[in-house]
Parts: sequence; structure tokens; C-alpha cells
Amino acid sequence: MAYGMLIDLSKCMGCRGCQVACKQWNDLPGEQTTLGSDFTNPQKRSAYTWTTIEWLTTEVDGRTVSTFTKTGCLHCLQPACESVCIAGAIHKQDNGAVTIDHDKCIGCRYCQLGCPFGVPKYEYDQVVPRMQKCNLCYSRIEAGLEPACAATCPNDAILFGERDELLALAKERIAAGNGRYVDHVYGEHEAGGTSVMYISHVPLDLTTLNTNVTTEAVPSFTWKAMRQLPALVGSAAVLSLGLLAYSNRRARLEAEQRGGGAQ
Repeated sequence: MAYGMLIDLSKCMGCRGCQVACKQWNDLPGEQTTLGSDFTNPQKRSAYTWTTIEWLTTEVDGRTVSTFTKTGCLHCLQPACESVCIAGAIHKQDNGAVTIDHDKCIGCRYCQLGCPFGVPKYEYDQVVPRMQKCNLCYSRIEAGLEPACAATCPNDAILFGERDELLALAKERIAAGNGRYVDHVYGEHEAGGTSVMYISHVPLDLTTLNTNVTTEAVPSFTWKAMRQLPALVGSAAVLSLGLLAYSNRRARLEAEQRGGGAQ
């Protein structure tokens, strides 16, 4: 059964309870933040901060509008990260989660480059670094529980359930909202569809969502490049062996010439 989450931005009050719950459940360490008006909030996602609440304030028709956007992995239906992973470490699970097998991850960062949402992050401070990101609380779902962020949200801004049902609910809310919501379910088609979707009470360009992402499944693009990788690696290997053989032959000839001159 494919699960997902629906995030209603009109209900998010920026309490950041989801951030705390994510850290606690996944045993993620705290990170130093910079001082300022938002000093209590991690400034950006990292290998140790998998979800953040991003705050954007702008002027609309002469009034100040603030929006809070929960960011994290959108768990694409056809993940670009999975398609580019050369180690086979990333998988789209049957329950909807996109997970990383850290026993296989080699930290090559191809997933970071392939993701249209810039989600996977690199463990820069580790001797053997790996890629990290939200796993939709895979173990909680398997145990019949909601993801930690959804279970913690005090205002029901984060809803967990079957993706198809959440998509239907999103459209119902938009239709019944009398113009309260933008007529668009973000994630229904973006990047070929995602398991985490959004509805918004403000234009999407007033949120921190990526409004420039394609509606086509990203692997259709990434595979065109990645399928050339074996040939490129093979060619590089052949070239390297050829250069090594040439270098060894040249060194041998030079040694023979020096030996002949000494006689």
C-alpha cells in the first residue's frame, strides 16, 4: 500500500514541532545555528537536519503575508535519486518511502545531483561519508504508525495516509474552499508525481517550493546520461591501462638505453 503525506500550508503555524520530532525519532544531533530573527531554526537541511520549516514574508496587495513551508524529501513516485544511484543503495519501497541502504551507499553524491528538489545531503564531517535524507519514517509506517512529523503536528497541517486518498482530499478541500486555496495540488504531477503533496492558500511562488520543476518523471532524463556511465568508465579504464602500458614500455626502453650506454 502506497502511503504519503498531504501538507496544508494554510494550517502550518511555524511551530517547528515537526523538526523536533524528526530529530528525536531519528536520533539526529543538534546543529549550530546563526544568530538572528530565526536563530532557533536550522538555517537549512543537512545530513543531520532532514526537515525544516522555511519562513517567507512578502508584500501582497499592500499587506504583509507570511508563509511557512515544511521542506524535506517528497518521496517521488519515480525517484531520480534511485535511477542515478550506481551502488543500488536507494529504493522506492512499496509503502511509498524512498530509502537509502547505508550498507551499500558509497557517498558518490549522484543522488544529490539528480534530485530535482535538492534533498539528499552529504556527511561532510565523516571519515566514511554517506548520503542522508528523510526516509518517511519507514520503520514507523511498517509498525503501523504515522511518521513522527505528522504524529506531532498540533494543527493537523501534516496528514498521513494512502496517497490516492490524500490526493482526493486535497482536491475536495480546494473545491470546498471558495477560493481559499490555490487550485493546484503540488506533487500530483511535479517530477512525475510525489508521495508528499501540498496545498496552499497563497500562490506557490510565495512559498519555498520549487515551482520550476518538470512534470515529467525525472529518471527519463537522468537515465539518458547515466546509461552512458558504464561505457565512459570502461573507456576510461582502457585508456588508463593503455597509458600505463606505454609508460612502462617507455621506462623499460630508457633503462635499456642507459644500460647499453654504460657498456
